[in-house]
Amino acid sequence: MSNTDKLIIGKYSFQSRLLVGTGKYKDFVETEQAIRMSGAQIVTVALRRTNIGQNPGEPNLLDIIPPTEFTLLPNTAFCYTAEDAVRTCRLARELLDGHTLVKLEVLGDQTTLYPDITQTLKAAEILVKEGFDVMVYTSDDPIIAKELEKIGCVAVMPLAAPIGSGLGIQNKYNLLTIIENANVPIIVDAGVGTASDATIAMELGCDGVLMNTAIAAAKNPVLMASAMKKGIEAGREAFLAGRMPRRRYASASSPIDGTFF
Repeated sequence: MSNTDKLIIGKYSFQSRLLVGTGKYKDFVETEQAIRMSGAQIVTVALRRTNIGQNPGEPNLLDIIPPTEFTLLPNTAFCYTAEDAVRTCRLARELLDGHTLVKLEVLGDQTTLYPDITQTLKAAEILVKEGFDVMVYTSDDPIIAKELEKIGCVAVMPLAAPIGSGLGIQNKYNLLTIIENANVPIIVDAGVGTASDATIAMELGCDGVLMNTAIAAAKNPVLMASAMKKGIEAGREAFLAGRMPRRRYASASSPIDGTFF
């Protein structure tokens, strides 16, 4: 990829457009190997499940994913109210020496893990006013995506399919509408199952893809991390190159104009 084609999120700049999580790996060794193979520069961390210093004496993720090498993205996974999500972001800022980049995620229920939009909007307003740089997980509703942008979120992250489902892009037309009307990065979050799903998201014009289970639950997570990196890069290059028009009928590969017979 060109060094000039960067992912800009608020005041942050990144070369990689693949964002990864840290959950569901068998151990820290596999976590580190997969994340490094992915080439991701942004690593999201579920503060309620992962120790980044809040539990002294326990293994600390920061020992293998140091903030000097990666941009940590604390997330509010497992929060079901705006109050819990805001409290979790404040704790992350305290643990990470004033770090303000967070991923807001307020869930509606434990079965679907769909976002609770009412609570998400409420939490986003509070966090933005407190100076957080908010990347927000949401549904693939173009109206809600625009509203989150108006609040001041630095990136909007619509789902492609339910979290952990691996179903791939389920409503690409909604994603297209969100992308076409956005003035902030649109990053697909949740639902990707394999590298071709990531490629499709990037070909649609998404600015990046965040994933966890698709890599961690693969038979070979490190190899899948490599595949995802390539899928993201291929999709981005195809988007920038511009695909050929679709035609109903055949078109000869070799032009026939000027042939001798």
